[in-house]
Amino acid sequence: MFETLIRGGMLVNADGLSRGDVGIAAGKVTAVIAPGEAAEARTVIDASGSLILPGLVDAHAHLRDPGLTHKEDYSSGTHAAALGGVTTVLDMPTDEPWTATAEQLADKMAIAEGRIHVDVGLQAVVSRDLSLIPRLLDLAPVSFELFTADVPDGFLFATLDDVAEALQAFAGADTLVGISPGDQSILAGSRARDRSGSIAAFLDSRPPLAEANGIARALVAAASAEAKVHVRQINSELGVETWSRLRGMADASVETTPQNLFFAAQDYETQGANLKASPPLRFAHDVDALRAALGAGLIDIVATDHAPHAPAEKAASYAAFADIPGGMPGLQTLLPTMLKLVDDGLIALPDLVRMCSRNPAERFGLGRRKGRIAAGSDADLLILDPRRSSTIANADQVSRAGYTPFDGWTVKARLTNVFLRGDEIVRDGRLVGTAQGKIVTRER
Repeated sequence: MFETLIRGGMLVNADGLSRGDVGIAAGKVTAVIAPGEAAEARTVIDASGSLILPGLVDAHAHLRDPGLTHKEDYSSGTHAAALGGVTTVLDMPTDEPWTATAEQLADKMAIAEGRIHVDVGLQAVVSRDLSLIPRLLDLAPVSFELFTADVPDGFLFATLDDVAEALQAFAGADTLVGISPGDQSILAGSRARDRSGSIAAFLDSRPPLAEANGIARALVAAASAEAKVHVRQINSELGVETWSRLRGMADASVETTPQNLFFAAQDYETQGANLKASPPLRFAHDVDALRAALGAGLIDIVATDHAPHAPAEKAASYAAFADIPGGMPGLQTLLPTMLKLVDDGLIALPDLVRMCSRNPAERFGLGRRKGRIAAGSDADLLILDPRRSSTIANADQVSRAGYTPFDGWTVKARLTNVFLRGDEIVRDGRLVGTAQGKIVTRER
């Protein structure tokens, strides 16, 4: 007997759509049976006419806990994730303090206990003290993060030699290293040339050339060190071309974000601080190139870079555009923005699952539990009604940022139910039950 049986829905996995009823017990999908096949269950849910997707896995989010909880915390951030169908959040290590030691990683795990509404995987930062890596590996973070520009000196790997040395420290380790493709030399040079503080100066400080060089450096260093790397959000035509030509050199994957697929630099004129983040928004031809790459299957993962700030921080006056705190919320809007791409005909529903469920789960060491609807996987499930539309609204956002750049956008589906390990956690846009998320670690 199943604890729960979801009947009548169309199952959406990365490899396609199929009819089937989903049997759940002990937090797992225990069977996918033929539609209408006789089965007993304590609870039967009628999903006739609806789509059933695996819960989304956001591979790039900043939950701001500990130390920056006026911007977001574990509770508010995972509340937003749950409402948006993100059942696993992979949390970046740039809180206060940065998660650089085994003790700091263990502290973050303990802080999350009893406060998270969805599952959370933690990422550790690579500091200049490479001797810290072995003890961090013992705690099995889902990945490590290595920065090449625009960070404090203790975490800066500014040269090819620096990046290669750091990656060699992971020799023999079954883990993933995320790399943000920046270039500190270009950042420093642009600042010296233009001190106007304008939007144009901000764009010039982080140009496509810096992104492309960062991608090339990451792939060459990874190939040399035989390391597994993940290139963080790319958004320029030159970056896409560099990735396309060099991606076969190393065990590498790449991501972009919804905002980079929809907005261009001209949108700073209307949304200003609310869209300010890094990398900066590019131009129309860059957005077109990125969307073409997405449609062609060249982008492995779409993640949000959810990085909220308190409304007062975004609204304050700053001497330079570059000084505005960078980042925006995204966890609650990942699913609807991806559905907008489906509505636009750029991708299909299985592509959505591939880039936002299966690929991030597999790449970040959670593939045996997350990212698919199959026997043995966690019963993290979404039910969508394609007969009803939904509209993204600032008033509905639960992140402490208090807004979304996608306010007013409508998509042709509505998320009606969210399940985490078989338990319903969201019904019709509201949390149900208590916080029951868990810290998940990299599968060994």
